[in-house]
Amino acid sequence: MSNQELYDLIIIGGGPGGASAGVYASRKQLKTLLVTPEWGGQSIVSPDIQNWIGSPHISGADLAESLKTHVETYAGEHVTIKSGVSATNLSKGEREHTVTLSNGETATARAILITTGSQRRRLGVPGADEFEHKGVTYCASCDGPIFAAQDVAVIGGGNAGFETAAQLLAYAKSVTLLHRNPEYKADPVTVERVLAHENMTGITNAETTAVLGEQMVNGLSYTDTATGESHTLPVTGVFVEIGMIPTTDFAAEAVERDELKRITIDPWTQKTGTPGIWAAGDCTNVRYHQNNISAGDAVRALEDIYVTLKTT
Repeated sequence: MSNQELYDLIIIGGGPGGASAGVYASRKQLKTLLVTPEWGGQSIVSPDIQNWIGSPHISGADLAESLKTHVETYAGEHVTIKSGVSATNLSKGEREHTVTLSNGETATARAILITTGSQRRRLGVPGADEFEHKGVTYCASCDGPIFAAQDVAVIGGGNAGFETAAQLLAYAKSVTLLHRNPEYKADPVTVERVLAHENMTGITNAETTAVLGEQMVNGLSYTDTATGESHTLPVTGVFVEIGMIPTTDFAAEAVERDELKRITIDPWTQKTGTPGIWAAGDCTNVRYHQNNISAGDAVRALEDIYVTLKTT
């Protein structure tokens, strides 16, 4: 790859957003470079995804492979795919932007689409990693129905935690939400509405200390930070909602980000505040983050990128 080679578009990321954009870029015959460290995004670790439209059940590994295959099938002479590398820096220019890759190479394009997603903040207590996908999960919309008629816990006191609890109340036997601070961070109206459900319990000052289990999760332990007392909660599912870490540091000097490091975009077009740079999916400051939403946002971005490139 030559440093002087100019692309119409560079797509950064190979999750549902990046893959969707890659297919559309090829169909629109844009000279494109797609860069991704791996295919599939966050969902690659999920054993059973039930909400990917068109597939009642699909594993994260199979979803990743299908995204890769779809892009490769359409790539043709228009889309160059560079897997196994990530973007380490995005440098903005007046009419062209340059991406530096983890292997030291650079590439320049008239348009950039960032679809790098985010990583969920991990629960750093004993048993959390051991029982991931064995009762510990970071995605209620992906895994929630598996826990129908079971007692489950949600860890987190923000809007995401309460929204997760609200989803789970549709099928779980009971939901207990644990928050480490004395006051919830979620909107008061949301807190009041969710806690009013007869199968819902909220516990503040609850510092989770361990996830318990044998082959599968059968409980968790927590400490009351106000009294110092230790407690055990018998549950078969633990849903972690303690924040997201957007993968956007490489673009910090090129685009505007909010206080959570999410790229701020115009949801009408997916444009960032920097001309020639668009973003889509979990790395942006949109309200909801899902595979299907990321794919749709990226397609919207591609439509706007095409019009912009062909009319300016």
